[in-house]
Amino acid sequence: MAFTTSNSYYWKGFRDGAPFVFVAVPFGTLFGVFATEAGLNIVQTMAFTATVFAGAAQFAALQLMQDGAPTLIVLASALAVNLRMAMYSASLTPYLGSAPLWQRAFAAYLTVDQSYACSIARFEAEPQMTVPQRMAYFFGSVTPITPLWILSTYLGAVLGTRIPESWALDFALPITFLSMIGPMMRTMAHVVAALVAVAVSLMTVAIPFNLGLLIAGCAGMIAGAQAEVMLDRRKAKA
Repeated sequence: MAFTTSNSYYWKGFRDGAPFVFVAVPFGTLFGVFATEAGLNIVQTMAFTATVFAGAAQFAALQLMQDGAPTLIVLASALAVNLRMAMYSASLTPYLGSAPLWQRAFAAYLTVDQSYACSIARFEAEPQMTVPQRMAYFFGSVTPITPLWILSTYLGAVLGTRIPESWALDFALPITFLSMIGPMMRTMAHVVAALVAVAVSLMTVAIPFNLGLLIAGCAGMIAGAQAEVMLDRRKAKA
């Protein structure tokens, strides 16, 4: 019975994660194209995408490499972009923390924006789920994305500059994040964090090596945390 229900949740996760394929494929293809344009060969491109497995960090590192940024700046920027994964992990720990170590290791590798967005929404909506059911759902949500992300990266690397600019594959990046961020704007603290990050990023756009984005991210997190503290104090007084 436990296996049956876990299997059912796996397919629920699969169905919830499937729509993200429509942005993961052009996103991965675009990265493959950019990587070859930046001078990486196919083996280097595939090693990059398989080991990092984080589209935003991959694009950030690649852009800085093209700009001739120092290696330390490239590494620091990629790590900073991926710091959100640490927050994702902390958020998922209450739900998946008691799973076997090997499952948590795979989940850590497969924690991306899409798998997190699907999973946290489901876990909060159905708190009665068991740990095996949650883990099954998590793996199901990322199953449609992972192989197609790697395959599309390979196709992009092979095709390279032969893809016409009229295809406008770069639409995938903003649409992906908008589709995930929009539904997560559930509290005033979330809205404050987003607005502050946008405002600061615009003010710091002239800072070299895209370091303004790091500053904006930190400012957004600080503003969001402070807003949440203030809201909690008001609720306590009320």
